[in-house]
Amino acid sequence: MPTESHTKAAEHHENAAKSHRTAATHHSKGEHAKGQEESTKAQSHSKTARDHSETAHNKSQSHK
Repeated sequence: MPTESHTKAAEHHENAAKSHRTAATHHSKGEHAKGQEESTKAQSHSKTARDHSETAHNKSQSHK
């Protein structure tokens, strides 16, 4: 179902955004190791979100 894929993509986009904000906070405090860790999490969530977005898009196209 495309809706489930869209929902999963949105969740991962939200998690990526949270990790990006947390990374920025750590970096601004000079906590670069923690910032790097959060940046890595953000990247992972972004990649997963993209995969879910592509799946949702493909399923939506097949229902036209």
